[in-house]
Amino acid sequence: MTQAKWIDISQPLTNKMAHFPGDTPFNYALTYTKEQTGSVNVGQITGSVHTGTHIDAPFHYDSNGKTVDLLDLDIYIGEAVVLDVSYTDKITADTLKQFDLSGVSRVLLHTSLPNNPERFPDQMPELDPSIAAFLNENGVNLIGVDMPSVDPPESKDLTAHHALYQHGIFILENLMLDDVDPGCYELIALPLAIDDADGSPVRAVLRPID
Repeated sequence: MTQAKWIDISQPLTNKMAHFPGDTPFNYALTYTKEQTGSVNVGQITGSVHTGTHIDAPFHYDSNGKTVDLLDLDIYIGEAVVLDVSYTDKITADTLKQFDLSGVSRVLLHTSLPNNPERFPDQMPELDPSIAAFLNENGVNLIGVDMPSVDPPESKDLTAHHALYQHGIFILENLMLDDVDPGCYELIALPLAIDDADGSPVRAVLRPID
């Protein structure tokens, strides 16, 4: 039997991609060309660790929280369910109660925000902090969203971040889910092993589970 192919749900890292207002934009450039070195091209990248599809480590919003290098990799590998909540602009615990989350530990939300990596959105759907307790009660420890953040860009309180953190739920942001059908998948979204970092870009991929 032929195994289903992996689906890339990551934003491509390009010099045209949008970045969080005030943060460092992504840039790739050649430091040295093959003509200069006589053997190889050598590139360099600059940009925020929250560039494109990325994870937030607890240290991002809690100075005493774990950094990327201390996170359990099992959080980011395994079965996940993609839920379509694109019919609403406010996602609450009641929104999620219509779905069967039995045995699910990773939830990816396809929201009403269209995927457009080159444009930072003016407005995003709202994640009500009430989802944190509900997800925790159902054994979920990772939430992924197709938005730049689980909180509004202007937020200083970061109520959704902190509610999820207090309930042991880790955060994966800026997924590309417009063309992904709801259902069960195998997820791999590994952060880079960056010492003391508050976040990391990831290459997030899904494979359908029969």
